[in-house]
Amino acid sequence: MASHPHAGDPVFDLHVGGKMEIHSTAALTGPDELSLAYTPGVARVCEAIAADPSLTQYYTWVPNTVAVITDGTAVLGLGDIGPAAAMPVMEGKAVLFKQFGGVDAVPICLDTTDVEEIIETVVRLAPSFGGINLEDISAPRCFEIEARLKERLDIPVFHDDQHGTAVVALAALTNALRLTGRDAATVRVVVQGAGAAGVAVARILLEAGIKDIAVLDRQGVLNSARSDLTPVKAALARDTADHFGRSGTLADVMAGADVYIGVSGGQVPEEIVASMAADAIIFGLANPTPEVHPDLAHKYARVVATGRSDFPNQINNVLAFPGIFRGAFDVHATAITEGMKVAAATALAELVGDDLSEDLVIPSPFDPRVPGAVRSAVADAARRDGVARR
Repeated sequence: MASHPHAGDPVFDLHVGGKMEIHSTAALTGPDELSLAYTPGVARVCEAIAADPSLTQYYTWVPNTVAVITDGTAVLGLGDIGPAAAMPVMEGKAVLFKQFGGVDAVPICLDTTDVEEIIETVVRLAPSFGGINLEDISAPRCFEIEARLKERLDIPVFHDDQHGTAVVALAALTNALRLTGRDAATVRVVVQGAGAAGVAVARILLEAGIKDIAVLDRQGVLNSARSDLTPVKAALARDTADHFGRSGTLADVMAGADVYIGVSGGQVPEEIVASMAADAIIFGLANPTPEVHPDLAHKYARVVATGRSDFPNQINNVLAFPGIFRGAFDVHATAITEGMKVAAATALAELVGDDLSEDLVIPSPFDPRVPGAVRSAVADAARRDGVARR
């Protein structure tokens, strides 16, 4: 192959030609196989599906295939870089689906940021897929897009930046609370960042029984005294800070707080970190620069997690999304429910077991037990929640 513009750089060398390709599962070594896989044999399968569309579940790749869809507006920590530049990330996501969940995935980058156009495009693509994984779509548009696609489609729709992060954060926090002897009903949590991940983290913590949560955006704590809140933020304010009278700045709510979860990218001054309760729990999830660097966090906290792979306790979405879709696909689920997400988090937390320590509150992405544990828990929860078709 001809030399490429960044030849010699191992990252670019790995990406030459992309990170994935399609393989046939049907041998086509002669006319007999060709007549079965394509014409005339394929016509019989098409006619059977036309008479009974549910047969796509048996005779096509649809039920094991997810569309990884972005508009390129919130890619990693890079921001709005557009659909073309987002493709390497979407390819990467597809490869992770296959490697860790046995799920086929197709990366799709849409050349529109219009909410209506995105929704209509995905609805029209949906017959080709068993599930939709939304990726790197900026807030607040991502909330409406996901909600309306869930209404329109009878297949799982999952915005990973929201719910993947939330599932893994809850799993790690469950073990951190256990390690520090705290109770979900009384623990005080601060979530800095009210974008896609922050809202989803707060929502799953509420679902898991954590009550005292203060969520902050750039203007401070979300509470109903503010007149500048979007509908999503206003609803979250009613369910969190309003119950405990929380308001003001980060400094106001961090004093005496047990848990800090950062999903904002802003840096937290040391004096604010120092004001937290003893044996604090600090999750600085911004990449590549955590809101509280682990070296600083360890001065005041007992348990520290980041989104990075070069520190212990990495909050990595790959722990969640492959197994969640695998479990949903196994039972032909029509949706991914809150119960399925909490079940995934519980399964991840339980895998740590007796190995629980300050540096191990969440399994490694390479722990071979992870996909199966999440898959099984999600399938069981889908049956409990009444969304399983098998």
